[in-house]
Amino acid sequence: MRIRGVEYWAVHMPLREPYTIAYEEVHSATNIFVRLDTGRGPVGFGCAAPDPAVTGETVEGTLEVLGDTVVPALKGTDPLRIARTMEKLRERLGGRPSVLAAVDMALYDILGKRAGLPVWRILGGYKDRIRTSVTIGILPLEETLRRARDYVRQGFRCLKLKGGRDVSADIEKVLRVREEVGRGVELRFDANQGFSFEESLEFVQKTRRARLELIEQPTPKGSPGLLGRVTRSVDIRVMADESLLSLRDAFRIARRDLADMVNIKLMKVGGIFEALQISAVARSAGLEAMVGCMDESALAVAAGLQFALSRGTVRYADLDGHLDLLGDPAAGAVILKDGTLFPRDEAGLGFNIRT
Repeated sequence: MRIRGVEYWAVHMPLREPYTIAYEEVHSATNIFVRLDTGRGPVGFGCAAPDPAVTGETVEGTLEVLGDTVVPALKGTDPLRIARTMEKLRERLGGRPSVLAAVDMALYDILGKRAGLPVWRILGGYKDRIRTSVTIGILPLEETLRRARDYVRQGFRCLKLKGGRDVSADIEKVLRVREEVGRGVELRFDANQGFSFEESLEFVQKTRRARLELIEQPTPKGSPGLLGRVTRSVDIRVMADESLLSLRDAFRIARRDLADMVNIKLMKVGGIFEALQISAVARSAGLEAMVGCMDESALAVAAGLQFALSRGTVRYADLDGHLDLLGDPAAGAVILKDGTLFPRDEAGLGFNIRT
């Protein structure tokens, strides 16, 4: 079996409700879908979500490198030799993780379909479902409280609040949301690099009675020592997100005790193959892991879910990036029930896109 054809195309998807985080406002997302054809064998699908602020990629650059580099590199290769293919592509595409992730997903999709099994079972099958958080962007207080109530009514039992622009406002929101939803709902907070060291300490101290589960990337990724200082100075778990872009980053975080947890996003690290290795580093260092996402099609969320279900190290999920996308060609690729994600009971990633 060989890869006979490679197709790719961009899909622009507006958000049902735009949102704000510490460093940008988001109104839409453009994902790039990849289709690998093996002739008479299975067809594999993948998805890239380039983001200049996170992955360092643009839509235009992604399309260009797919045509100039990825297509000629993949044609005629054996799709089941995933490790070999991904290592060779990584040598050529360093710094383009979402492109690597799209190819990686498509290769694992082919592997699963060829084996007749979902990817999560092939990779280890640790669990068959996982609870996900749902995110509330930076909003006025009353709107934040309304969203929190709505999500709890929908069955979500874990909310993630975004902040990082105004520490005082963030403290008030966290405390008020806790009062609004009660003790039975987990709360997480993501500063998206927006806090200083002093603001991080103030935030943790003044929100202590809200019993936050964790604080995510409080300080700038360009100052890893600050993240470590926060981690050593507070009594709640600190998660590295933007600071983790590669296996080497995972090793540095573990070696220097910069965080208690890591957020593994397939788009940041380059796909399932690399995520598995980062998970092993986290396990060896005693770091808990969460699988996260960006503004991604449900196909990419399905790939993240398959990875999350395969490993015991991945105890948390933040896989809600598909929920507000309009016009997603892979809508329905994952099953959401009362805040818990289930994979589709089909081979590969569990979904075929009509092209």
